[in-house]
Order: sequence, then structure tokens, then C-alpha cells
Amino acid sequence: MERLRAADGCPWDREQTLGTLRHYLLEETYEVLEVMDGPQTEAHCEELGDLLLQIVFQSQIRKEEGSFTLADVIEAISDKMERRHPHVFGSERATDANAVAVRWDELKKQEGKGEVLDVPTSLPALMQAEKLGKKAAKVGFDWQDMSGPLAKLDEEILELKQAIASGDKPEIEAELGDVLFAGVNVGRKLGIRSELALLGTVDRFKSRFTYITSRLAESGRTPEMASLEELDTLWEEAKAGDISS
Repeated sequence: MERLRAADGCPWDREQTLGTLRHYLLEETYEVLEVMDGPQTEAHCEELGDLLLQIVFQSQIRKEEGSFTLADVIEAISDKMERRHPHVFGSERATDANAVAVRWDELKKQEGKGEVLDVPTSLPALMQAEKLGKKAAKVGFDWQDMSGPLAKLDEEILELKQAIASGDKPEIEAELGDVLFAGVNVGRKLGIRSELALLGTVDRFKSRFTYITSRLAESGRTPEMASLEELDTLWEEAKAGDISS
């Protein structure tokens, strides 16, 4: 990367800034997510390399401005892992994973981090909502069991229906947000990551709709040429055939 950023290196690489790299960092992260649970281990390896490149790239830019180097990044995370694992690198003992998580949060607070609502605003909204719910739960602001978040979800859906009936668009938007937030809390209580759950639904939708377009193409037609009833029938065929798997 240092060679690419040199005066006689690559014009494109030299032009990049931390601002222009934001998109690529997100893109590479999602590409890792797409392959990390599948059987394509070679693709996983490749995508991890692409993601690592973004870390190297940003570190090189910071090195050029005199802030830190890639070695500093590696040393910092190494030190943090030792500091946050006193039951491994120190004299403390851990009984289970939950105890480790509690101790982790204690150590973060000692470092001046881990405020109750300390959530990165650059995260996708679903992930922010989940993290906020978890942090609030850690200080006791949570339901005792699943009946609470489920009732809240029902309540928010009812309020959304009332807002839709009123025709007040700002209110509808707010109530829709409340429904989504309530849904995230249901997932959180069940140990389900809402972001991944929605991505799964998106993938299923794409697969099933691809089935619809393929079936219609067999007769030389497009979705625009079919009736809603026919589209629904093909959708159910795709769903019944587990096309999304």
C-alpha cells in the first residue's frame, strides 16, 4: 500500500481519503458476511483479504499524516485483548461466558468507555436499535420475559394502523419506526440478530422473485404481463418449493 500511494504509484490509490474509503469498508464488510456462513471457504478467504486491505489502506493514510501506523493498530488490539481477558492473561478466573461478558463491560467502563448509550451512529439502524436495547437491558431497563416485547410489538402495530388512518405522514413514519424498534427487541430477547434476519428475508425475496421471473420467461412473458393473482400463485410455488434455500 505504501508503494501504491507513492508519488510514482497508482493515481487512483493516491487520490483516496478516509472519506472516500467509507463506502468500500462497508461494501467489503457485507461481502464477508455474505460468504462467511457458507461452504465457499476460498471465497471467504478472499473476502477477508479485501476487508484487511481496507484496514491497511486506512492505516497507511494515517501513517502519512503522522498519526499512527499499521503496527500501532495491531499492538493496540493485542494490548486490549490481554487487558480485557484477565482470566486468560492474568490471575483472575472465569466461570462461564456470561461472567466474561460482565467483566468485559466492567473493564470498558474503567477505560472510560461503555457508556449506557454509547452506540456508533454509523451502524445500520437495526444494529443501532439492537445495541441500544442490550445496553438498556444491562442497567435493568428490560422486560422480564417474551410477553413484554411481544405485547409492545402488538401495541406499536395498532398505533401504526391508527396513524395510517389519520393520514398524517410524519406520524406514520414515527410509528413505523416504533414498530421496527419493537421488532428488534423481540429478536433481541430471542437471541436473533435483526440485521441478519432481515438480510435473510431479503435473500429469500430475491430468490423467490427470481423463480417467478424465470417461470414467466418460459412462456415469453415478464412480471408486468402477469396478473397479481398469477404472481401470487407463483410466489407460493416458490415458497412451497423452498426456492430460497
